Amino acid sequence: MEFNLSPESPILLFDSGVGGLSVLGELRKVLPQAPVIYASDQAGLPYGTKTEAQIAARVSGLLGRMSERYRPRLVCIACNTASTIALGMVREVLEVPIVGTVPAIKPAAALSKSGVIGLLGTDATIRQAYVDNLEREFANGKLLLRHAAPGLVEAAEMKLRGGVVDQGVIASAVSGLRQQAQGEAIDTVVLACTHFPLLRDELEAGFGSDVTLIDGAEGIANRIADLTAGQEFSRSVPDMAITTGALAEFEGLRAAFSQYGIDALDRF
Repeated sequence: MEFNLSPESPILLFDSGVGGLSVLGELRKVLPQAPVIYASDQAGLPYGTKTEAQIAARVSGLLGRMSERYRPRLVCIACNTASTIALGMVREVLEVPIVGTVPAIKPAAALSKSGVIGLLGTDATIRQAYVDNLEREFANGKLLLRHAAPGLVEAAEMKLRGGVVDQGVIASAVSGLRQQAQGEAIDTVVLACTHFPLLRDELEAGFGSDVTLIDGAEGIANRIADLTAGQEFSRSVPDMAITTGALAEFEGLRAAFSQYGIDALDRF
């Protein structure tokens, strides 16, 4: 990829929906000059209820076609579910650097005083061996309690569209962790879906001030900055968001994208 890298080559951020905006927000802080294409696979939502084989095939196929069309300098899979399942396959298919998104279990384990950590994710993410391995490596001797909270994905998308967040969904996610054995001792919660930090205020209110919420967005942005260090950046066209779904439905997110410096919307 290096031999035909131009200053206009974008960073491609890919997510099943718009949760990756939490990553884009951090990326803007460290690389404000970098051109970005945000790719939302809204036609494939929700990922959390699909099989591993379906997700791996869909993500690798889409990213292969998107890379041919947009010639990115780097691809970030800004989706925990897609990363934990499809990262290896995508790296085999593409010849550009790939940055994945993994649950922030390592920093959560280092921060926890009680030794009891909560993890909120989609159904598909929390059952992955990838998460088991992270727990074994970084949270050995601590207790990791997992809860699938797919309703938070829809709530985050609703919030971005200017809608009202269903407090029942927030309460369900909180109680799903708290009601487990030793759940009352949780002092750190890993937000293992890029959608969830978009609901940080609501979740902080639900868990209370004695619980710290951790996500991987800042670490991902720093990793992208490291991998593109020394490269030239030039923005010849406005940053763009593309969707695999209906463009008319995507228009409902125009105001949200604008807050992150993206004003052009298109269908892939």
